[in-house]
Amino acid sequence: MLQDIRENAQGTIAKIIIAVLIVSLSIWGMDAIVGGFRGEPEVATVNGEDITEREYQRMVQIASQQQLRQMENPDPTLLDEDQIRKDTLESMIRAEVLAQDASDQGLALNNVSVDQLILGMPQFQVDGEFSQERFTSFVRNLGMTPTEFREVLKRDYISNQIRTAVVRGGLSPDESARRLLALQNQSRDVRLLRLTGDSVADQVEVTKDDVAQWYQDNQSRFMQPESVDVEYLVLSIDDVRDGIEVSEEEVRQRYEQIADQLTQEERRSAHILIEDGENAQETIATIQQRLEEGADFDELAREFSDDPLSAEQGGDLGYLMEGDLGGAYDEALFSLEEGEIAGPVEGDYGTHFIKLLDIRKGDAPSFEEQAPEIRSQLAQRQAGEEFSRQRTELADLAFSGDGLDYPAEQFDLEVQSRSGVTRENNEPPFDHAGLVRQLFSGDVLEDGFNTELIDVSQTSAVVARVTEHHPEEPRPLAEVSDQIRERLERERTLELLHEKADELLARLREGEASPEGDEWTRYEGITRGQSDLAGPVQAMVFSLAEPAGDGFTFGTAETGADLAVIALSGVTDGEVEEGSEEVRNMSQFLAQLNGQSEYRAYVQTLRDRAEIERP
Repeated sequence: MLQDIRENAQGTIAKIIIAVLIVSLSIWGMDAIVGGFRGEPEVATVNGEDITEREYQRMVQIASQQQLRQMENPDPTLLDEDQIRKDTLESMIRAEVLAQDASDQGLALNNVSVDQLILGMPQFQVDGEFSQERFTSFVRNLGMTPTEFREVLKRDYISNQIRTAVVRGGLSPDESARRLLALQNQSRDVRLLRLTGDSVADQVEVTKDDVAQWYQDNQSRFMQPESVDVEYLVLSIDDVRDGIEVSEEEVRQRYEQIADQLTQEERRSAHILIEDGENAQETIATIQQRLEEGADFDELAREFSDDPLSAEQGGDLGYLMEGDLGGAYDEALFSLEEGEIAGPVEGDYGTHFIKLLDIRKGDAPSFEEQAPEIRSQLAQRQAGEEFSRQRTELADLAFSGDGLDYPAEQFDLEVQSRSGVTRENNEPPFDHAGLVRQLFSGDVLEDGFNTELIDVSQTSAVVARVTEHHPEEPRPLAEVSDQIRERLERERTLELLHEKADELLARLREGEASPEGDEWTRYEGITRGQSDLAGPVQAMVFSLAEPAGDGFTFGTAETGADLAVIALSGVTDGEVEEGSEEVRNMSQFLAQLNGQSEYRAYVQTLRDRAEIERP
């Protein structure tokens, strides 16, 4: 099993797990994943196991955030909250039945195995070697302890292993692959006769009355969408920043404020973690006694610590800055002299013995080195503050005012205009659905109010008003008459060509004509990837039934204003070498498809058999 774990640590499963952890935990914290939801109202019970309201709401939030991140201009008003809630609950139910199934099968990952998995993950490696410091930093940034991280990893890994096992168990006989390849590589022999629109052009007549009547019968095809002409103001943080000037005094003052941070002390520590449990106090007493007797701290860590990753390194957690771990651990660590040991120290995750291994403090960069960055940061901060202030004031003015002239004057903004803004497919900034929705609201469209100030991006906001409304109406006949005439001419041309083709096909099928004349073009060995034939012709060639004996199978295909008469004379299956790499690849592909289908059916079966209760 360990070999499988080492291999999968480098593969897709590990990457997926880490990606999920980063997204969800960095936003919502540990309890979004591992719970702590006991004793709370439930939204569903699956085989006696509760899905709590709090857990459900957190997962709904995660799903909503994921959808927002996929939007070019995130707008919470565009989310279908009812659908998100429905999909989230169903997903949680399926995840629960799958976790229960894994437990019923006795599938588990022990601490040694999960540590092997972690040690092999490239995310925690530096120069090909596991980095305790990188791992500690990663886990700390997620707001987790190593123990919590391992538990989450165990659960997700087992679930993904089940999926992988089922998918990999999909089967497909080589014969199916060979048949599919033979069909895919099939070639066909055809003869084509092209009936051109020019050949019946003198028979096609479309009058003004024909055009007018078709327009009258099909006005819905030529509707001009509802639109508005607007005036609008754009408040941009970039414009605000252009007016920001940061003095030398401000830069120097800021440098002096952060000088200590630039040289912040880091302390390298080792710890022995004893998690709360039945024998915890006995173990703590044993460690105390052994330390008093002069035992090596690193040996005790390897022997007793409940943090196996650091234990392998003699308890070494790498360098930490004040505040990294917080609470009692920080307080104890930053009170020690180098080489001293503190403990027992009661922390959030158990009891620690802490040893200070080293202290380091780098030299602060010079003022000249830091000045450009500090100046940029101060300018950005001041611009953000000023933008926020102006945004609030502009929002108030726009809400209480009848137009945009006064707000524009107060903030030195240009009143811009745009014509023909429709409900969709607009250029920025009117590609923002929330802004467009307000433009077509009753307050703005009918009552003449300004829109709210809408954040169309993270750095700009827009307020607009409608100056003119253009209801949906048919485009004038004069604008579309040429389009209608072309359409009618093409339709009538094809009607005449189909009549000619039907007459020809009848003669061909009765043997009164033959596709052997000079007017027919012969194509030998056409494959599905053939590019010489027009798309509709190619599609028809490979949809015709195989002819019997030396006969033909006939069909037609439209190509613009022309018509092709097709005579299929022969079909040759593609050659497929038994046992070839091509067959193996196709078999694997089909097996994977079958495996994915089996996995979906497997989860659905678990779902259908589960006893699910909803309040």
